[in-house]
Amino acid sequence: MTSDYGTTLDQEFSPTQGKQTLPLNSLIALVVGSMVGAGIFTLPAAFGRATGIMGALIAWVIAGVGMLMLAFVFQFLAERKPDLDSGVFAYAKAGFGNYLGFLAALAFWTSTCVGNVSYFVLIKSTLGEFFPVFGDGNTIQAVIVASIILWAFHFMILRGIKQATGLNTIVTIAKIVPIVIFILILLFNFNPELFAANWSAGQGYEESLFSQVRSTMLVTVFVFIGIEGASVYSRYAEKRSDVGVATILGFVGVLCLLVLVTVLPYAILPRADIAALRNPSMAGALETVVGRWGNIFISIGLLISVLGAYLAWSLFAAEVPFMAAKARLMPNFLNHENVQKVPSRSLWLTNIVVQSFLIVTLFAQQAFELALELTSAMTLIPYLLVAAFGLKLAWSGETYERNSRNRTRELVIAAIATAYAVLMLYAGGLDNLLLSGLILAPGTILFFMARREQNLNVFKSWEWFFFTIIAIAALSAIYGLSTGLIAI
Repeated sequence: MTSDYGTTLDQEFSPTQGKQTLPLNSLIALVVGSMVGAGIFTLPAAFGRATGIMGALIAWVIAGVGMLMLAFVFQFLAERKPDLDSGVFAYAKAGFGNYLGFLAALAFWTSTCVGNVSYFVLIKSTLGEFFPVFGDGNTIQAVIVASIILWAFHFMILRGIKQATGLNTIVTIAKIVPIVIFILILLFNFNPELFAANWSAGQGYEESLFSQVRSTMLVTVFVFIGIEGASVYSRYAEKRSDVGVATILGFVGVLCLLVLVTVLPYAILPRADIAALRNPSMAGALETVVGRWGNIFISIGLLISVLGAYLAWSLFAAEVPFMAAKARLMPNFLNHENVQKVPSRSLWLTNIVVQSFLIVTLFAQQAFELALELTSAMTLIPYLLVAAFGLKLAWSGETYERNSRNRTRELVIAAIATAYAVLMLYAGGLDNLLLSGLILAPGTILFFMARREQNLNVFKSWEWFFFTIIAIAALSAIYGLSTGLIAI
């Protein structure tokens, strides 16, 4: 499991290797390591373009509460439905039927593919600071080099290089050390007058505070992707009471890092200058304080982090269609492993899709921002369905027959998590929802193939309603793109 495409650690602590337990501090470290990824390096400019300090703090309060509630939903579902262990889509299937289960799997898988594209764009944008030919990561040269890396990893993985654990220590250090040094240097150079001047978005900025906060919400979703990892790792706890403690402490620790990385640049630069920083904007912010070495230092840490994490995330991305095929939600041809036990057909399909998205970045004015927003929007679909499933269980009383002590608490948690997911989809805007339909509608062909293989009707009567909505969204997206109403 990962967060905004950080390091996968599942291979390191595998239950198939025998019972292994972890003390509280190790659990907290796993939670932090799974949540901190490449997205944190881009936060200063992302928030600087949207809002001032007040709007940023409001956004993080909303994101913090919403995502913590979602983490708790994953936690209590893992306890109440331990048999549903084939992925986040299993909850959607159990709660709302095969088609919505398929949509959760398709949306989650697509988000991993687009997320991998954001990796490549960020790598090339980082190198573009030193080699202008790469631009902002969306030039022809950048796409060619990214494609070479993509397929080099592809064939390496096909040969059975499945263990990403050897990279975990290096990747974790590469992520955490530059971030901590960045925070310490900015704290030492804190300018109270500039900080106060940046409290609001500033004169001449016409967006309301609500609009400012709304425009940052998908960014906060992106950096928290993988929050479910906290509940996954909790099964290794020495004491069950450590689970909630590790989840809360790890989450709060990461949230503090995110808030500090977001807010401290407002104390060294005017908001407009922060907004103008190129990605990774953390590197540019540090350069303004310490000089060129700061940019190089952050950039190297980012490159090591992203390249190390990409191997692990590629494996995870390929697992999603494979597990969905095992659950009979996708065609059986994806339920295949080669002699090295790699889900090879799923890996081929995944990387062909990633390659297609890489080509799309040539036509995207802000390739990283598009990938970030689309990744967040797609991920929110399965998150919403998981939260709604938790709400359904608590509301109906299913699994609470013998012990209803926590039912009210979990009902409130699931309700908040569901409301948060709906709010985030709304905050993402109509354009992202329509673009999601442009992916989900043709992707339904995979569901059609799976149902035909099983000699079953494709849709139940009420499932036709959801497919119709998705098809309308897809047609609207095509119209919007052709007329310029939707820009990429």
